[in-house]
Amino acid sequence: MNTLKYLQSKEFLLDVDLWKLFANLEELNKISLSFVESFFEIVKEHVSESGSPTDFISILRKFFQGDLCQTHQIYCLNYTSAVYYLENLRQREDFGIYLKWCEQNEQCKRLHLPELLVAPLHRLTRYPLLLNNIWKRSTDEMEKAFIWSVKEKVEKSIRDLEGKVKWLDNFQKFRQLHEVIIWPQIWDRDKRFFVPECLKQNLRENSSENILSSASRLLLHEGRLTLAESTKLLDVYLFLFDDFLLITKIKRNKKKYGGSDTGIIPVCPSLTPELQSLIREGGFCSVLDQPIPLDRLILKNVDPIHVTVFSLRNAFLIQHENRYRQCIAVFLLQTQTEIAKKAWMSQIEMAISNYTKQHEIKKSTLFCSPAESSEI
Repeated sequence: MNTLKYLQSKEFLLDVDLWKLFANLEELNKISLSFVESFFEIVKEHVSESGSPTDFISILRKFFQGDLCQTHQIYCLNYTSAVYYLENLRQREDFGIYLKWCEQNEQCKRLHLPELLVAPLHRLTRYPLLLNNIWKRSTDEMEKAFIWSVKEKVEKSIRDLEGKVKWLDNFQKFRQLHEVIIWPQIWDRDKRFFVPECLKQNLRENSSENILSSASRLLLHEGRLTLAESTKLLDVYLFLFDDFLLITKIKRNKKKYGGSDTGIIPVCPSLTPELQSLIREGGFCSVLDQPIPLDRLILKNVDPIHVTVFSLRNAFLIQHENRYRQCIAVFLLQTQTEIAKKAWMSQIEMAISNYTKQHEIKKSTLFCSPAESSEI
């Protein structure tokens, strides 16, 4: 961080955002150092003046009921974004030189920047262990009660933080998916549908892209498969969400992602390596057909006998039914291995089961809700 500050004072790497990379590291360092200094000051006094009380409680009260955990939370909440931002910057030659120079410093102990950035997260999770050890060795009942309450507060803070970090990670992943998944217009997807130019603008307003804007939706499983068509095999990429399955065609582009710009290609680190590679190559996923709701999805295994007869390997069928239980689409999919096939079928079956259970609970809750009082 100090090296980057120095370089920016000399007008190098001016476009690198210090906060995005290091967040409130200076504040965290200041508070942590103050905690350590205060802690050892008490120890020194106890050693030099035999018989002086070891007043650790005041130190714990000051820092753990103060800004220590809050400052850690701010840093931790920025961590995922920092890794994402760092991954983008690493593509640049000038930033790569800066990284290499810093990492050669003996203070880094041969660790790379991502390994150093995660250290404060590990430290936060060790605080409950520290407090628990102090609680075990404490003899005063009032002290024990206070230390236990502080430990519980820190553990709750960590649990809350984990929920926030997961939400942020999911938000960033869906923001990236929103960019990489392309929804073609219906007349481009299926040539049977003719729409005059004068009417196309009205249909464009009913965009499907907002489907992925829900922050509560979860991506359960994803990966590349092969779709067997009548005359050819097609590379597809499947996204299994907690409420629907989306089948997309893999499109590779000679241009870099985001157009002709040769700059940084932003890739979310929480995506699969395969999808990250596709994005860096300038590819995208074009939606093949409408999303398949899990309550309208029928999953069928393809028997091994068909492997030799029809040259199908590791295959399974996905059937899309409408609300009248009519089959409106069928997809014959193949995986690279039998293990991958079992994993996909297991994930889909589990997703359908969970989706069904959740909707049954919602229905029973609505059905059992008390009638509105006549007094209201």
